[in-house]
Amino acid sequence: MSSHEELQRFALAEFASAGYTGTSIQRIAELAGLSKSSVLYHFTSKEALLEATVGPAIDRLEALMAELEVRGLSPDYRNQFLEQFVDFLFDCRQEVHMFINQGPSLQDVPVIERANNTVRNLAEFFSSSTAHPHDKMRFGIALGGSAYMLCTADNLAVPLEANQDTRSALITIMSELLAPVRSS
Repeated sequence: MSSHEELQRFALAEFASAGYTGTSIQRIAELAGLSKSSVLYHFTSKEALLEATVGPAIDRLEALMAELEVRGLSPDYRNQFLEQFVDFLFDCRQEVHMFINQGPSLQDVPVIERANNTVRNLAEFFSSSTAHPHDKMRFGIALGGSAYMLCTADNLAVPLEANQDTRSALITIMSELLAPVRSS
C-alpha cells in the first residue's frame, strides 16, 4: 500500500471516529508514523485529504443514484439496486458514517455538501415515487435505517460482520420493507 493510500485509510478512520473538525493533519501524521509535512506533501490541506478519502464513496453513490433514476423502481431492478446499495454500505461504512453523523454540521465543506446533495436526491427520488405516506416511511426506514445500523454498529458495541448471511438478511428485510403497500 502506498503512503498516499495509507494516509487516506488513517484519515478516514480518524475522521469517522473523532469527526472532521476534531481531526488535525498532525494527528493523522502521528497515526501514520509520518511528519506533518509528509502528509501535506501528499495532500495540500485537511479538506483535500477529506475529498480524496470520501470522494470515491460519493462517486459510487452518485452512480447508483444515476442508474436508479434511469431504470426506476421496477421489481426486477429494485432487487438489483438493493443488492448494490447493501454492498455499497458494507464497502463504505466509515464514509457513510461520516455522511450520516457529520453531514448536517459540515455543510460548508464542499465534498460533504456533495454527499448531502446525493443523499437528499436519493430521498427525494424515493419520496416522489409514491404518494402514499406508508411507502415514504418504508423507503426511509429501509434505506436510512439500514445505513445507520450498519455504519454505527461498531460504535454501539454491536458489530455486524460483513458476511454473506448478514448481506442476505439485510437485502431480504429491505425488500420486505420496500414491498408496495396494498390499499384496502
